[in-house]
Amino acid sequence: MKIQPFHLAIPVSDLEDARKFYREVLGCGEGRSSDHWVDFNFFGHQLVIHYKPAEETEKSHSNPVDGKEVPVPHFGVVLEWDVFQEFSKLLKSKGVEFTIEPYIRFEGQPGEQATMFFKDPSGNALEFKAFRNMDQLFAQ
Repeated sequence: MKIQPFHLAIPVSDLEDARKFYREVLGCGEGRSSDHWVDFNFFGHQLVIHYKPAEETEKSHSNPVDGKEVPVPHFGVVLEWDVFQEFSKLLKSKGVEFTIEPYIRFEGQPGEQATMFFKDPSGNALEFKAFRNMDQLFAQ
C-alpha cells in the first residue's frame, strides 16, 4: 500500500497569529484560505487551521514518557535524522519556547529517536521526531 499524505484540522484562537507561526516559524507553504481557515503544506501533509474562540477553561494534560511529561493531545511529523537536527537549530534561532527541549529518547534501545515538543500560539502541542533507524519506527 502506498502511503498518502494525511489531513489534519486543528482549532486556533487567533487565525493571524497561527498563520504567521506556521508560515514564518515552521516554514509551511500556505494554500487555500478563507476568513475562518487556512490550508498549509505541513511537511507534505495537509494541515488546516480553523478559527475557534478560546475556551475559558482550558485544561492541559500530560503523560510521563522517558522521564518527561508529554503533552496530550499532540501531533507532528517524523523527519529524517539530519533534517531534525537542522530544524531544531532553526527553531531555537527563532526563539521557539520548547515544552520538551530536543533530546534523544530511548537511547540505545529499539525505537531510539530524537524528539522535541513545543506549542503553537493557540496552545496546540506539536512533536517532531526522527528515528536513528527508520526501520524501527514501530519497534517494540
